[in-house]
Amino acid sequence: MIVKICGVTRPEDAEVAVRAGADWLGLNFWPRSKRWIDRERARAVIDAARAARADVVIAGVFVDQIPDGVRELADDLGLDRVQLHGDEPPHVCALFGARAVKALPMGDAGDLQRLADYAGCEVVLCDTPSALRGGSGRVFDWSLARRAVDAGRRILLAGGLNPDNVAEAIAAVHPWGVDVASGVESAPGIKDADRVKRFIEAAKGAV
Repeated sequence: MIVKICGVTRPEDAEVAVRAGADWLGLNFWPRSKRWIDRERARAVIDAARAARADVVIAGVFVDQIPDGVRELADDLGLDRVQLHGDEPPHVCALFGARAVKALPMGDAGDLQRLADYAGCEVVLCDTPSALRGGSGRVFDWSLARRAVDAGRRILLAGGLNPDNVAEAIAAVHPWGVDVASGVESAPGIKDADRVKRFIEAAKGAV
């Protein structure tokens, strides 16, 4: 079970998450996000994460941003994954090859049809529809994500997860991994160490 702690903005939070067993960390480079991080702060977060464990996967979150700029930042910071959380079409995702993770909002069964358009993406993140492109703290209909899993897709489940419901979500969906931001925070971008640890323990223990 892959556990991704997203919206990390502080080196100390990165270290806590990685030492607690997080497999992936997400850093948000969309300027409109409450968890936006600039290049230099991101570098400090990444350094702290990799000092704690060298093999942690660092994902950058982007929303409809210019592909060349995304690639330059990803290369400069050594991002392992590029999470495209906007309306990026399949050909833009293809530019990033195996690095690409496409986030798709799951509001109803019609949204499942879009999965086929992104067949080239190894990992798809299923999230609650939100004008803020994630971090809503709201759960969507998990049966939609389960249908994506049953179709053979590698799914990261997001949307309203927290230490108290993540085991239930895993039992319902059987995702490849889970993603959390607001569910382990004391304020936007500020992680609560106890909630981070409890989330990771619950997720890993549910397998």
